[in-house]
Amino acid sequence: MNRFIFPLVCYLLLVAVLAVGIMRAPQKAVIPSALIGFQAPQFKLPVLAQSKIFDSATLKGSWYLLNVWGTWCIECRAEHAILLAIAATNTIPLIGLNWKDQDAEAINWLKTLGNPYSLVVTDHESRVAINWGVYGAPETFLVNNLGNVLHKHVGPMTDRVWKEEFLTRLAPATPNRVANLTVQKIGGQR
Repeated sequence: MNRFIFPLVCYLLLVAVLAVGIMRAPQKAVIPSALIGFQAPQFKLPVLAQSKIFDSATLKGSWYLLNVWGTWCIECRAEHAILLAIAATNTIPLIGLNWKDQDAEAINWLKTLGNPYSLVVTDHESRVAINWGVYGAPETFLVNNLGNVLHKHVGPMTDRVWKEEFLTRLAPATPNRVANLTVQKIGGQR
């Protein structure tokens, strides 16, 4: 009987230490991104419902939000109303990254629910999503005018998240539009 007491006491102490650590973790609901403070990954993707390619290099010099979404994502529907409200304020452009989705379904979604995005690009093969460290939708990234990722939010955007996590990080002089959303026709022609 005594040989079980020592391991049991050690186990209970370990559980107590871990429980206290988890309870006191200041950001226990935040999943950090390796991109924070670094350059946003560049990409060239097709524009939804157009035979054009968008090159993210044209975003340099502009603040923007990159919102990863899909019609298959239940939480994406939950955040859609707040994205429409954010877009209506003209505070910052929203670039939609339609991830692992069917174009027809995405087009129908935006026609039915409204389109909050300045531009929507499609990532059928998840190559861009992988470069951004995406593992689920929705995810939203704040990128500054230097091209650095300032913040990543995993989960649906809410009014509280928008005000506390994004608006507080926006510089007072944030441009309210992307000056030049240049797209190329598929095949390299403009």
